[in-house]
Amino acid sequence: MVNAASAARSVRRVVKGMPTSDGAGVKLRRVIGQPQLPDLDPFLMLDEFGTDKAEDYIAGFPDHPHRGFETVTYMLDGRMRHRDNHGNEGVLVPGSVQWMTAGRGLVHSEMPEQQEGRMRGFQLWLNLPARDKMTAPKYQEFGPERIPTATPARGVSAKVIAGRVAGVAGPILQPATDPTYLDLAIEPGATFSEPLPADHAAFLYVFEGSVRVGQGPEASTVRTHELAVLGEGAQVELSGVSAGADGKTARAILVAGRPLREPVAKYGPFVMNTREELQQAFTDFQSGKF
Repeated sequence: MVNAASAARSVRRVVKGMPTSDGAGVKLRRVIGQPQLPDLDPFLMLDEFGTDKAEDYIAGFPDHPHRGFETVTYMLDGRMRHRDNHGNEGVLVPGSVQWMTAGRGLVHSEMPEQQEGRMRGFQLWLNLPARDKMTAPKYQEFGPERIPTATPARGVSAKVIAGRVAGVAGPILQPATDPTYLDLAIEPGATFSEPLPADHAAFLYVFEGSVRVGQGPEASTVRTHELAVLGEGAQVELSGVSAGADGKTARAILVAGRPLREPVAKYGPFVMNTREELQQAFTDFQSGKF
């Protein structure tokens, strides 16, 4: 019998993103937070946005509230300006990350800082434990020059947003969920093997090419725009897959975090633990307490 605490993680299930729109009509692909995968504790939502058509993103995300969780925006291409009602403002550029802790509440906007060209990236929502849901809002913002890159194996590079790879630590810290967030580039035939905490939930989302998860007869291939929910185990083993003569390098995000295992009451932009707390969030927002 294989010990799950030492085995490589296999693919538990694969889901495809669902086309939808959010904000003022921004077209995107919802991967977590849709009927096939409502959540993956502590992850509440994952959206991939990516288009060359300005009409798909130009309306942006005008003022909207949040309470009780965190949002992580990772830009691959394009520029997005954010503002909130606490006086914070900044521009996300390619390769930059914003880790926003909404805490007890804020109202913010995320609007394109461009009229044409490609806009591509991800927004991930992470739950906060009950003890932190009413904490003061805060931001952790990092430009591309502050996101380190590790080279853990030949043909593999990893931008380390959170967690640690080959002795390289990412700048984001969140003790409650202790997250790992990696942007991986894996050449065909190259292999990436890395420990992950055995008790953490984990997923792999492939946004270019294909990635093989695991080794031997139980390995699975995850293709572009597919998310693999990873099973138990203390490490992950990923390989780039050759697809035709071009030998395209695979790109994927690997994300893991400690589950909170707490009740979740959520509606729209609010995520609390009870229905009563959810109702209070609406009341506080409507009365201007954010």
